[in-house]
Amino acid sequence: MGSYARSVKLFMLNVGMIGLGAMGQGMAKNLANAGFLTTIYNRTTEKSQDLAEKLNVSISFSPEELASKVNVICLCVSSDNDVLEIIQAISKTVLPDTIVIDMSTVSSHAAKQAAAILACKNVDFLDAPVSGGIEGANTGRLAMMVGGDETVLEKVRPVLQAMASRIVYIGETGTGQATKAVNQIMVAGINQAVTEALAFAKSQNLPLERIIDVISNGAAGNWFLQHRGLTMTKSNYQAGFKLALHHKDLAICERMGEKSGVNLPLATQTRLDYEQLMADGFGDCDISALYHLKVK
Repeated sequence: MGSYARSVKLFMLNVGMIGLGAMGQGMAKNLANAGFLTTIYNRTTEKSQDLAEKLNVSISFSPEELASKVNVICLCVSSDNDVLEIIQAISKTVLPDTIVIDMSTVSSHAAKQAAAILACKNVDFLDAPVSGGIEGANTGRLAMMVGGDETVLEKVRPVLQAMASRIVYIGETGTGQATKAVNQIMVAGINQAVTEALAFAKSQNLPLERIIDVISNGAAGNWFLQHRGLTMTKSNYQAGFKLALHHKDLAICERMGEKSGVNLPLATQTRLDYEQLMADGFGDCDISALYHLKVK
């Protein structure tokens, strides 16, 4: 066994999880089931207490406290500012040689800022955003796109495998988030296409269940149609991927596009559609609520 392989094997993985939203709770559950999770932190202490009891792990009452207890920190929060606030906090107490894995969806610039802050503390950083929604988080079948040092990824691969069924190394720091931006733009297009097509089908008085069944198994078939088609046509928009979060993600994509000189008209239109839906109270609904705009 080579020296690098020995170093990977001997790296004991004690994980703390920061952020227990809809995605974070599923990730924490799978980390605990795999025997990695030791402590959790969330701004809402009640949520931490309930989950800690279920998972038999300890509660940390601040990011600083959590960082002092573990050598792997996973975080899943909402925005660039949230990530950088957490990074600044944990940098005060984080142990040297800790690995921080950010599974939030933020900008590439924020990922690079976070990595630079932690590098001063001899701490490695991976930007590792995920795709797969709440279902994927709960079942441990997320797709994960990773930026950073590939040797660091290999050290924590067992941790990531507890949460994701597909882990792809993309490149240097920030490329994981850039890849997630590609994903979110595609999701916007698929959402527009599926909701518009099903609204058209309804206008033609077609049997929607049969339409969804046959098209899901043809050239136009896709995950969104298969898993959200029937529910959206019944005005059931229970959140799998919250509309307000996709709205936030598309704003990030637009800012990244502006910096590189790329126009994203479809992403912009979808963001504007979401703003209308959010004003009507659909922010916490699934993104399939876009169907509501097409048929109202």
